[in-house]
Amino acid sequence: MKAAVWYGRRDIRVEEFPDPPSPGEDEIKIQVDWCGLCGTDLEEYLYGPLYIPVDEPNPLTGVQAPMILGHEFVGTVVEVGPGASGFEVGDIVTPDTLIHCGKCYWCKRHLVHQCENLAILGLMTHGGFAEYVNAPTYMCFHLPPGVSSEVAVLGEPASVAIRANRQGRTSFGDTVAVVGAGTIGLLCLQTALLAGASEVYVVEVEASRRELASEMGAARVFDPAEVDVVQSIKELTGGRGVDVVLESGGNAETIALAPQLACKRGRVVVLSLTNEPVSINFFPLVCDEIELIGSFSHVYDEDFASAVKLLGDGRINAAPLITGRIALDDIVEKGLEELLRDRAGNLKILVAPGGLEIWCSRLEQQPR
Repeated sequence: MKAAVWYGRRDIRVEEFPDPPSPGEDEIKIQVDWCGLCGTDLEEYLYGPLYIPVDEPNPLTGVQAPMILGHEFVGTVVEVGPGASGFEVGDIVTPDTLIHCGKCYWCKRHLVHQCENLAILGLMTHGGFAEYVNAPTYMCFHLPPGVSSEVAVLGEPASVAIRANRQGRTSFGDTVAVVGAGTIGLLCLQTALLAGASEVYVVEVEASRRELASEMGAARVFDPAEVDVVQSIKELTGGRGVDVVLESGGNAETIALAPQLACKRGRVVVLSLTNEPVSINFFPLVCDEIELIGSFSHVYDEDFASAVKLLGDGRINAAPLITGRIALDDIVEKGLEELLRDRAGNLKILVAPGGLEIWCSRLEQQPR
């Protein structure tokens, strides 16, 4: 089969790769329709290895580099392994990304995203930038009627946004600020409104993303290069600040800004990562009892299941976040390098491992 394989920093090769074997116990084999390019894929391309095991195999999966990337994908079941109940050949499914051991301290408390032996599809075992991939059935969810495969690719980033709002305990009547309006930030905006937030303010430097945030329900949008965001948000909240801040900007400046937007006893959720040192004034955090909370990924049968359902019934509008569709052969030049060239114009680029022509021939059979 054809696959996009990570060999090293700025070394991703589209090449022939052995097909996955017949699925094992409680596994299914999936023919990938679409796989989304994620910020993590870009980071591995630029700075890796970050998560990819190089010197020795991942202990849970037994896989090491060279590694097929891709962890946001949707496809068609083509083979069902022994004991894999609930799935049939021809089903359209989207797999969760996190593989857990089920035995450690955290797994026994159903905090599987904190598994001591955690593995991630497309980073610690072969992923969805390939024509075929095997996945355990517990990770796989049927697409609801009426949702397209393209939109369902956004299930994983939507589940990250859902998790962040759960971590921040966003609830009815809360005011929320979202810092950074990339794919995750715009999904945080939508899921905050679904959680009952009365008003959501969005901070973003790119004009096109601010416009999209307004269309998706933001009460106000702010360009931090043009206005004093802290002062503006305090003026809108009676001098208090917001109840919940969701930081998805992913740099030292946005992380340092986030606590300044919170009210007394507010919750600041950081769900982005940066290698930059961050300077935060802890005096107001302590005196105002502001909570600083990390939010990592999601839980498959809570956040991911909710994301698939919300995408299916249209309460999360993901279609405007899809800004490109490319063939697997073009993943470097029209995918990763395009994201580097045009940050403002791109959010989610989808890759068709089977080729755009094959997808177009099947499009009429898919719900829109």
